[in-house]
Amino acid sequence: WFAVTTSSMSEYASADHAQEVTRDLSARQEESAQRVRQERIGAACLKRTRAFGKLILFGEHFVVYKAPALVGAVAAYTDCDVEFTGAPGIEVVDLRPAVPGYKVEKAAEGEEAVKIVLSHLGVDTEKRGAKITFGGSLTAVSGIGASAAQVVSLARALSAALPRTLSEEEVNAAGYEGEKGYHGTPSGVDNTAATYGGVLRFQRTDGAPLFTMKKLAAPVRIVYASTGITASTTKVVGDVKAKKEADEAWFGSLLARYTALAAKGEAALDAGDMAALGRLLDENHALCQELTVSCKELDDLVVAARGAGAVGAKMSGTGRGGLMLALTPTAESQAAVAKALEKLAPQVWMTTFA
Repeated sequence: WFAVTTSSMSEYASADHAQEVTRDLSARQEESAQRVRQERIGAACLKRTRAFGKLILFGEHFVVYKAPALVGAVAAYTDCDVEFTGAPGIEVVDLRPAVPGYKVEKAAEGEEAVKIVLSHLGVDTEKRGAKITFGGSLTAVSGIGASAAQVVSLARALSAALPRTLSEEEVNAAGYEGEKGYHGTPSGVDNTAATYGGVLRFQRTDGAPLFTMKKLAAPVRIVYASTGITASTTKVVGDVKAKKEADEAWFGSLLARYTALAAKGEAALDAGDMAALGRLLDENHALCQELTVSCKELDDLVVAARGAGAVGAKMSGTGRGGLMLALTPTAESQAAVAKALEKLAPQVWMTTFA
């Protein structure tokens, strides 16, 4: 059997006011449960299970077809603890903050992902059960790599609970397997960012993926915001694949333009040239629009961010909902863009890649 406990009771409320009240209550209950959990397990132990969210600077969808991607891990994280029980079965307690709808929309995929990681690491829950609790500061939202952070943190927690020493490569491999529960055939970029953190260049190959940790010439200040729409990565990736197969010439032209763009973006990032980097982020968003993976909600947030002083802005992640990001070279512009986006977006965050 498989049981999941979340704080998403607001999914079933009918009135707007009732939804807001229930959501606020659920958030307070989550925060309280996380505090109790930290006291019981210890902050230091939970810290060792952390896995980070990510934002894609360049590479949405094209990364699936072996084009390079540039990705930055955000400071927010998911953590996990595992307790083995006498009775068989799996109980998942999900205390992660999340946008409304996310946990319900992703429930079946999350269940499968947890089972895959357990099986990959040789845990037979028919012989001994497991209670798995997820928490942390990363808000689960489409585009942030929440699924990868979840399965990577689970791999780290299992390493401690079994106990079984896992290298970072083994943790990353377990995360990749778990991502299959969410995405079918994942690119590998999200679990790699969740495992290693930092800013990295990632590229799929016929064999093992290649990734390089980047050393930044200057801090990269980012504002990112949610549309509040939860998108299915499997569906959107499948739609892009269908469009590619229907018109290989069209897709090949976009891929060639993206590959040249990504090379320029990496050079601008390496040089700390924020103005050039911003212009290239804008171009990447235009490519995503041509690929049909943006949407009005994302486009509106991108335009608002640019109008508030961002030097570049784009959708980030799966698209058709989820997240966008804005490049803000100074602390002042970061605060101004965040304030402008708060008028339109249900959730807004700030982070810095350094």
